[in-house]
Amino acid sequence: MSSSPHIQSICILRLSAIGDVCHAVASVQAIQRQYPSAKITWVIGKIEAMLLADLPGVRFVVFDKKQGWQAYRQLKKDLPEKFDVLLHMQVALRANIAAFFIKAKRKIGFASHLSKELHSFAINESCEAVKQPHVLEGFQAFAKQIGVPDFKPSWHIPVSESDIDWAKQQYTAGKPVFVIAAAASKAERNWLAERYAKVADYAVDKGFEVILSGGPTPMEKTLAENIMRFCQHRVKNCVGQSSLKQLLALLAKADIVLAPDTGPAHMAVTQGTPVIGLYAHSNPARTGPYGYQHFVVEVYHQHLKAQFSKGADKLKWGTRVKGENLMQDISTQSVIDMFDRVIESRGIKSE
Repeated sequence: MSSSPHIQSICILRLSAIGDVCHAVASVQAIQRQYPSAKITWVIGKIEAMLLADLPGVRFVVFDKKQGWQAYRQLKKDLPEKFDVLLHMQVALRANIAAFFIKAKRKIGFASHLSKELHSFAINESCEAVKQPHVLEGFQAFAKQIGVPDFKPSWHIPVSESDIDWAKQQYTAGKPVFVIAAAASKAERNWLAERYAKVADYAVDKGFEVILSGGPTPMEKTLAENIMRFCQHRVKNCVGQSSLKQLLALLAKADIVLAPDTGPAHMAVTQGTPVIGLYAHSNPARTGPYGYQHFVVEVYHQHLKAQFSKGADKLKWGTRVKGENLMQDISTQSVIDMFDRVIESRGIKSE
């Protein structure tokens, strides 16, 4: 579609999660380049706002899901105006209800084959269908729908000098940095602590500074403590000790990041840091670290075939596989081999 000079106000609706809002930033900033005079408002989750609230040229309205129905009443109060366009970038029921409280001439949502939980009732226009898109490419379709030409994803997420200084204090200058963001939002998506430890020890032997990163939840802290217990060499445990901005600064300084299907993997992508992604439950072609899918170590496809007797091309795009112990089928050696491949391909000097 061609660019429209009549678009002067745009509302973005994408509440969560960290990885998804990171993907969305690339499209939002492409839209800003195409429509520099348009006013952009982003309805976002409380935690996600901690990472993005100072994004240039964007007004953020925080939707706190913990407030229940009061959150919708507050949203209606915060957004009395009528926008030229609402880009409704989330199919969850909570977001679809929120869309009814946002006034806009055009309410653009996902293509029908990606719609669920009443999404199609909350919009009056759909993006052009994209066959087997990565999540980021799904968001690119929204930009294209309002006339933004094809673009290479790029990100500018501000980080303060104090956050950068914090990150610098966590590692030894002159040594390559290997960050392990070990925990996903669900424990079943985590790799085994003893295997993380073996890869960490291997990296130390290769001359890397190894840092464990993550949030303050009990699950994340316990996993980090278990990794530390299995490690033969010294690694630094920063789990639960950083803000999201500090974590972003640390990921920017890293030479390699190791992570399962979790937000910090996608935060690292925004900083141009290569990610070794560990995947068993979801298709890395859809949710893997964008631009670094060739560094993914996965057992997703073998489990998909085992559970459905079909390959990904014969099933609904994004089909997940179920099981509490799938990640244990990712071997330590396969991750070490990928670690060496990243070192070689990126020309990282170690030892």
